[in-house]
Amino acid sequence: MGGDSMDDRPAHWDGVYETRDEAALTWFETEPALSVELIRKHAALCDPVIDVGGGASRLVDCLVDTGYRAVTILDLSDAGMNVSKCRLGPRTDQVRWVTADVTKWNPDQAYALWHDRAVFHFLTTEDDRKAYVTRLLSALRDGGKAIIMTFAEDGPEKCSGLPVMRYSPTGLIETLEAIAPGALRPVEAQKHVHLTPKGHEQRFQVSVLEKTGR
Repeated sequence: MGGDSMDDRPAHWDGVYETRDEAALTWFETEPALSVELIRKHAALCDPVIDVGGGASRLVDCLVDTGYRAVTILDLSDAGMNVSKCRLGPRTDQVRWVTADVTKWNPDQAYALWHDRAVFHFLTTEDDRKAYVTRLLSALRDGGKAIIMTFAEDGPEKCSGLPVMRYSPTGLIETLEAIAPGALRPVEAQKHVHLTPKGHEQRFQVSVLEKTGR
């Protein structure tokens, strides 16, 4: 997500997915091991799970293969999700697909777990961040967990030609707390280094938070 205006976002990301091979994208992971590990730790197989910005990510394959039975993929790019749908083949019907900008989306069910690998850091305006947090809290049931991965303070300053915000775990908590005081409690956090397909390091922070119901 990102761009100069909300209306530009789907076109930007459709263009990214339509002009570059999946395995050439900087965020490509053959197996998103850390995401799978955290989701398995914090959500049961029967729990409703949503991957925000899932696009062409192979996380959906892993979740279906693991036995998760209520998976939703949300992305503003049809082109990105079509990559995953083609890859999944007949298993596509086991997943709920939602085309929407998370800052404008209206959740229609409660999730036990919200997973976001590198959407929040594209939200460079306060209004967008507030809109994101509003949707997160609306979509997540009380006691539900949110996994939010962003570029770390020493991570890249741009991604796919767009500026990003960089966070430490503490900085992320402070940002969320300023928007929704007391609504999210930190559970755990760690640093993570992602190697791009070309072997470059991208430094992330990975935070798990719990919706308190306050």
